Amino acid sequence: MLAAAAILAGCASGGSYPPAPPTASAAASYNYLVGPGDTLSISVWRNPELSAVVPVRPDGKVSAPLVDELLAQGKTSQEIARDVEKALGKYVRDPVVTVIVTNFVGSHSEQVRVVGEAVKPQALPFRHKMTVMDVLIASGGLTEFASGNKATIVRAAEGNKRYSVRLDDLVKRGDISANVEMLPGDVLIIPQGWF
Repeated sequence: MLAAAAILAGCASGGSYPPAPPTASAAASYNYLVGPGDTLSISVWRNPELSAVVPVRPDGKVSAPLVDELLAQGKTSQEIARDVEKALGKYVRDPVVTVIVTNFVGSHSEQVRVVGEAVKPQALPFRHKMTVMDVLIASGGLTEFASGNKATIVRAAEGNKRYSVRLDDLVKRGDISANVEMLPGDVLIIPQGWF
């Protein structure tokens, strides 16, 4: 909460930032990391009684048949599958496990947040190739008081570097060149216009 207030206060000072790059190079090597609130479908080949659909608890752990507690947060589905195979190896000969994330929420580092003058400010699960337009659609667009061309992206993946984005140009003028890619952990800040 304090970090968000500090970010908003910094934006209110009217500093100018470089424009956001149209594509996010770090997105090319992106692998989803499981977080609290996600739902995992764990399938054990030839052992349907050991298969289950389980939620990732707020502490980042999951429980499944014969697997009391396993840390899932911050891991890919493949890493979790290998951990489940290791845990089941005590009871089943050569288990083959597949883990599929069926409901995405993600940890804060896997979300894109939109704050300020969006109709529905919120945190959204990141999707590969997600753009600022996707974020605006999910958050209901800009309010009538938004100063969209003064919006900024705070990019956690680059040490909280700030970029300017032209939301009014994108939404009101249809300028697709203003539709930039987002990265996991980005915060889109939409300030209020005073006039």
